[in-house]
Amino acid sequence: MKRFEVVTRIGAPPAAVFDLSLDVDLHTASMAGSGERIVGGVRAGRMVLGDTVTWQARHFGVRWRMTSRITAYERPGHFVDEQVTGPFARWHHAHWFEPDGRGGTVMRDVVEFAAPLGWLGAGVEAVALDRYMRGLIAARNVHVRECAERGD
Repeated sequence: MKRFEVVTRIGAPPAAVFDLSLDVDLHTASMAGSGERIVGGVRAGRMVLGDTVTWQARHFGVRWRMTSRITAYERPGHFVDEQVTGPFARWHHAHWFEPDGRGGTVMRDVVEFAAPLGWLGAGVEAVALDRYMRGLIAARNVHVRECAERGD
């Protein structure tokens, strides 16, 4: 299993960044490069505790589907999304939003995941998947920051 953190500083208050981070329309726009789209569950707007969404996207040339659920929700400081079904043996993504003392937010993503297929999946994690997932989260966070700082 892999674990990584991505920290992003955003010039907008935690409540605004929290809300944007739960917006499925923003998420879809941030993942346009992989053709990510919603195929089930919450189809527009902001998710709340217990909501699920099913995403379909193309990564590594393969089409994937993943259903995730919001399993923790403490506005404006923290929420968690976890895979219900999908390509990972485990996917747990904790989102933290802390005031930076200047009116902005320190957004911290803590991701724990495990690839399927035992030792073969562990090899893929080590060689490519860890770096790829960090890049996806970082790219998404750039989009969140841009939207939050524009006041979207």
